[in-house]
Amino acid sequence: MSKAKKDFYEILGVQKNASPEEIKAAYRKLALQYHPDRNPGNKEAEEKFKQAAEAYSALSNPEKRKQYDQFGHAETMGGMGGGPHGGMNMEDIFENFGDMFGDIFGAGAGSSRKRRKKGGPEALRGHDLYKEIAISLRDSYVGLKKEISYYRFFTCDTCKGSGMKAGTSAKECATCHGEGQVTYRQGFFMYSQPCTNCGGQGYIISSPCTSCNGQSRVQRYDKFTVTIPAGIYSGAELRVAGKGDAGVYGGASGDLFIRIQVMPDKNFSRDDDDLVCSVTLTYPQLVLGCQMDIESIDGTKESIKIPKGCPVGEKIVVPGKGFAKLRGTARGNLVVITKCHIPKKLTPEAKAILTQYSELIGTDVADKDSGITSFFKKFLG
Repeated sequence: MSKAKKDFYEILGVQKNASPEEIKAAYRKLALQYHPDRNPGNKEAEEKFKQAAEAYSALSNPEKRKQYDQFGHAETMGGMGGGPHGGMNMEDIFENFGDMFGDIFGAGAGSSRKRRKKGGPEALRGHDLYKEIAISLRDSYVGLKKEISYYRFFTCDTCKGSGMKAGTSAKECATCHGEGQVTYRQGFFMYSQPCTNCGGQGYIISSPCTSCNGQSRVQRYDKFTVTIPAGIYSGAELRVAGKGDAGVYGGASGDLFIRIQVMPDKNFSRDDDDLVCSVTLTYPQLVLGCQMDIESIDGTKESIKIPKGCPVGEKIVVPGKGFAKLRGTARGNLVVITKCHIPKKLTPEAKAILTQYSELIGTDVADKDSGITSFFKKFLG
């Protein structure tokens, strides 16, 4: 009488309601623990390795799992070839789960599937390139056109990106048969290495293009003008499609990403989409109020009104005169912050008038809400 087979869920150490991800994770753990390469000559580990593979084969397939849950081993094994492990031997295991073993033990372990296009080079997309440019705050306000220059790869004009002389073609490598890698087996363990005959390419170009030496592309200096929109902010990236490196063997070109760095300005600053500056006024202008013109960052004149009794640090807003928003047609505001000019030297006449003014308005400036009381003693000489 044959020995009763162990429950698949019990073998993997999962519950019967386990998700596919949990089942896969449990199998990966057991495969790592009992893999023949880690347990050479250990028959018990080999047996557990086979049991885990058999359990995973059944439970990872939704239809097989449904049959197993309903009928147990008999019905499930009917679709797996019978035998103590459903007809699975070590080669079957590596063949069926090659991708998983490749991920665990190194690319290509146990997998016999073709990984590259046969008969010639594989077209690959070119690299994206990155460049940083610095612009002034004024340029970011008004926008500008700027010339960009750099080295990048271009598709070879002679061979049109094939890497070969006209009328010739690449030949499949006779050693790896187009795989680009050669698989070796030592006992139960299988591993792959890049093919030394073709350098891991899977093909051999016997008549390479003399202009690009078979590389399908050449490096040249490129120069073009890019439009930087008004309202661009520091740290923003502009993507210029197709201006990266040309692809290899006919692959698509990469893109160029331009990172913007906005340099500080001595008179203006940016707050979100607002253009911020300050204006220095005399004490009478703050007290009496006034109308005045200021020059914005782009050289245009803006008229602002200083209200009577204007405090220092007041923000006077001119709507719609800030930075353009990158999306839409709206703009931020121009924000003017008031400052007071305090003269360090006065003429005797000005000093006398200012002293008289002080006596007229008094010197008690205590604010009941400030919590601080001051007492005037005397003016300094």
